[in-house]
Amino acid sequence: MVKKLRSLDDVKHLQVAKDRAMHSANHDEIIAGATTDIYFIRTLEILRAAGKNDTEVTAEIFTSNAGVLCGIEEALNLLKNTNVQVWALKEGAEFAQKETILRIKGRYSDFGIYETAILGMLASASGWATAARRCKQLAGDRSVFCFGARHVHPAVAPVMERAAIVGGVDGCSCILGAKLAGQQPTGTVPHAVMLVVGDTLEVAELYHSIMPPDDPRVILVDTFKDEAEEALRLATALRENLHGIRLDTPGERGGVTPGLVREVRARLDQAGFTHVKLFASGGIDEIRLPALSDAGIDAFGVGSFISRASAIDMTMDIKEVAGVSIAKRGRIPGITNAPRLEKIL
Repeated sequence: MVKKLRSLDDVKHLQVAKDRAMHSANHDEIIAGATTDIYFIRTLEILRAAGKNDTEVTAEIFTSNAGVLCGIEEALNLLKNTNVQVWALKEGAEFAQKETILRIKGRYSDFGIYETAILGMLASASGWATAARRCKQLAGDRSVFCFGARHVHPAVAPVMERAAIVGGVDGCSCILGAKLAGQQPTGTVPHAVMLVVGDTLEVAELYHSIMPPDDPRVILVDTFKDEAEEALRLATALRENLHGIRLDTPGERGGVTPGLVREVRARLDQAGFTHVKLFASGGIDEIRLPALSDAGIDAFGVGSFISRASAIDMTMDIKEVAGVSIAKRGRIPGITNAPRLEKIL
């Protein structure tokens, strides 16, 4: 357990093991305040020197842009062991630009060192949730799954994929991300197994023979042969057992295009395999998704469009000190009228 940082002396004596395997902060370090900006520790020193360590304040967090709120659960878990009251919008709620999404009331010395962490939690997770909501809105009744874990540091991959589910996608491939959202991870197999085994149909037949019966048989078809040819080859062999095929054609070959989707769909239908669904992945974004939907794609795997989404900047302002309305220049003193906030702590 890392000692909670309360002074500059604590910071000076904080030791980081030379053989530390990962650079990411663990839970104890975040709770201890080790991920905060140093000036919040300096603030504690000054408040103690001024005799104002017990001063009660009310702080509010507002947003830079509109979006979908995520990260409230983590922020609450960080604050629940402090003697503060918290009001917030619900996880997954949509918010407007400049809307107040969270309010904290208590001694500043109890929660001030968590400002950096809380803002980071809300900013990143809300950015990911917002991008995910956009994809799901564009997809309509088609399924969308988040495949973005490979594009971010593994320490935050579960946070990102959980945020995508909060945003509205139907599932994710990251094991821990899915578990945190109360789901089972979603995904089939990568190109790697095709390349090692050497034949897509052989992989498909092995997949069908050894995987749990309730796992959908969705197989990649762009590794070795023409996508339409491979799709027909799999459908002919597996017939009703083939749930779908996944198109993940690389950019070097033109990527997954609406024309390719229409051809594959038509050839499968003409051969009597109308039950086989089409799944698209690989660089899917808000521009490509609608056109691929119109062409016949039934479900999407979206990675970098969600994972690279910009964080939605959050700002924390003190609005009351010892019950007196106050604010820095440019901001309106006093508690903001925010009727959507609900008390959660």
